[in-house]
Amino acid sequence: MLKRRIYQSLTAACLALTVAACKAPELVQRKENRTVPTSYGTASARDTASTATGQWKSFFTDPNLVALIDTALQRNQELNISLQEIQIARNEVQIRKGEYLPFVGLGAKVEAERPSRYTLQGATEEAIDIKPEHRNPDPLQNYQIGAFASWEVDIWHKLRNSRKSAALRYLATVEGRNFTVTNLIAEIANSYYELLALDNQLAIVKQNIELQTNALELVRLQKESARTTELAVQRFEAQVHNTRSLQYGIQQRITETENRINFLVGRYPQPIVRDDASFNELVPTVVQTGVPAQLLQNRPDIRQAEQSLAAAKLDIQVARANFYPALRITGGAGFGAFKPGLIFSTPESMLYSLAGDLVAPLVNRNGIKAVYGNATAAQIQAAYNYERTILNAYVEVANQLSNINNLAKSYDEKAKAVQALNQSSTISNSLFRSARAEYTEVLFTQRDALESKFDLIETKMQQLNASVNVYRALGGGWKQ
Repeated sequence: MLKRRIYQSLTAACLALTVAACKAPELVQRKENRTVPTSYGTASARDTASTATGQWKSFFTDPNLVALIDTALQRNQELNISLQEIQIARNEVQIRKGEYLPFVGLGAKVEAERPSRYTLQGATEEAIDIKPEHRNPDPLQNYQIGAFASWEVDIWHKLRNSRKSAALRYLATVEGRNFTVTNLIAEIANSYYELLALDNQLAIVKQNIELQTNALELVRLQKESARTTELAVQRFEAQVHNTRSLQYGIQQRITETENRINFLVGRYPQPIVRDDASFNELVPTVVQTGVPAQLLQNRPDIRQAEQSLAAAKLDIQVARANFYPALRITGGAGFGAFKPGLIFSTPESMLYSLAGDLVAPLVNRNGIKAVYGNATAAQIQAAYNYERTILNAYVEVANQLSNINNLAKSYDEKAKAVQALNQSSTISNSLFRSARAEYTEVLFTQRDALESKFDLIETKMQQLNASVNVYRALGGGWKQ
C-alpha cells in the first residue's frame, strides 16, 4: 500500500513537471505598417501606369549603353556573388526539408568480443556446465547487416515552419539580387552620362585654349606696338596655363570614369565606346511614376524586406515549439549472426527494434526562453526594417521627382546665361581690339563664359542622372 502511494506521488510529480515544462510563453509579434501616401504630391502621381514595370531595354535606347549593361549583367562580380548566395539559400531549403522527413540508412557491422572471466557474462559461462560444442565461440564474433530509420514526428510543425522560413529567406536572396541588378544598371547609366559630359567639357576646354592662345598672341603684338603693357601679357598667359591645367584634370576624371565603368562591367580598363557628340541632343526620358502603393511590388528591396519579415514570424513559431515535448521514433531491421554463413539463415538470424521517445524540456528552460526572446526581437527588428525600407523608397522617388522639376528650370536659366555670356565674350574681344575695353574685362568675360558652359553641361548630366535615379527608385531595371 505504501509503495503504491509512493509510485502515485512520483507519477503525479512527473506529470506536473511535464505540464510545467510544456507551458510556452504568449506569442508576441509586431504588426508592420504597410500604409503609404496616395500620391507623390504631383498631379501625374494618380496615373497607375509605371515605367518601372517595363524592361530596362525600353528605357535606355543608346546602343553603346545597352551593350555595357548587357555585358555587366553577365560579368559583374557582385552580381555573380549574389547568384551563389541564392544557391546557398536554395540548399538551405533542402536541408530543412530533409529534417522533417524520416532518415533511413543501410549499415553493416563486424565485431569480435571476448568477455573477461570476471564479468557477469564470462563468470556465468564458467559457472554453468555447458557442453563445449554449445559454448559461445571464443572470441565471440558478431556480423550484422540491415536498415535503420529515425524520425522526429513534427507534431507542432516546428520542422515544417523551419523549412518555410528557409524558403522565404531564399526568396529574399532572389529579391536581393534583383535589387543589385537595379542599382548596377543605374550606376552604369549614370557613369556613362558622366563620361559623355566630361568629353564635352574637355572639348570646350580645348576650344577655349585655342581662343585664349590666339588672344595671347594678339596681346603680345599690342605690347610690341605699345598699345598695352607686360601686365596684360602675363595675365593672358596665366589664363592659358590655368585652362590647360583644367584640361588635365578633366582627362584624369575621364580615365577614372572609364575605369569605374569597366570595373562594373567586370573587365580590365579599356576604352569605352561612346558617341560624345550626341550628348547635347539627349533628352531625359519622361518617367511615369504610378502610385506609391506600387512600390511594394516593384521595389526589390521592399520585397526582400517583406520576405525576411515573413521568415522572422515563422522563426518565432519555431522557437516557441521548443517548449513542447518532441516525439522521436527510431527502428531498425536486418540480419545478425556470429558466423558469416549463418547471417541469412532466417528466421533465426533476423533482428529488429522499434522505440519511441517523448521528451519535454524541464531544466534548460532559460536557454529556450533566450532563443525565443531572440526570435521575437528579430521579428520586431524585421518589421521596423520593412517600414523603413518603404519610407526610404517613397522619399527617394519624391526627391528625384522634385529634382527633375527644378533641374529643368535651372537648365533653361543656365542656357540663357551661356547665350548672354557668349555674346559678351564676342563684344569684349571686339572692344579690346579697338582699345575700347580693358584686358581684365576680356579675361573675366572669358572665365565666366567657360564656367557657364561647364555648368550647363553639368546640369544636363544631372537631368539625365535624375531620370535614371527616379527609374531606379521606382524599382525599374530588374525585370528581364
